[in-house]
Amino acid sequence: MVIKQLSVFVENQPGRLSEITDVLSGREINIRALSIADTTNFGILRLIVDHPSRAESALKEQGFTVSQTSVIGVGIEDRPGGLAEALDILREAGMDVEYMYAFVSHAEKTAYVILRVADNDAAEKVLRDHGIPILSGEDVY
Repeated sequence: MVIKQLSVFVENQPGRLSEITDVLSGREINIRALSIADTTNFGILRLIVDHPSRAESALKEQGFTVSQTSVIGVGIEDRPGGLAEALDILREAGMDVEYMYAFVSHAEKTAYVILRVADNDAAEKVLRDHGIPILSGEDVY
């Protein structure tokens, strides 16, 4: 089940993250998860929001460079080794994780993790076959 992630190009300037969150807040778009990777001059802000298409349009209207990417979300048992088991399943299937980030879930004893892999369908199948729950957009948004 594909989850839509927004990637926003952000110049490393004071207030840029605030501007992005203000745009989303002004459109009543809720951020469910985020990650930022930066270099000296810019960063890439990755967001999971409750209305991805609306958020993309709103940010583009304000001049931000934004793209949508399909990612997968998994529910990992919140215990030592839970994430390692899921990653081992992907490694054994020959799948590489490009990046990932976690966020708080509403389910007790479950951590939610967003994964970016080359083949979402194949990764979902192998994880599901090994009992790792795959999240839907409704679970996350």
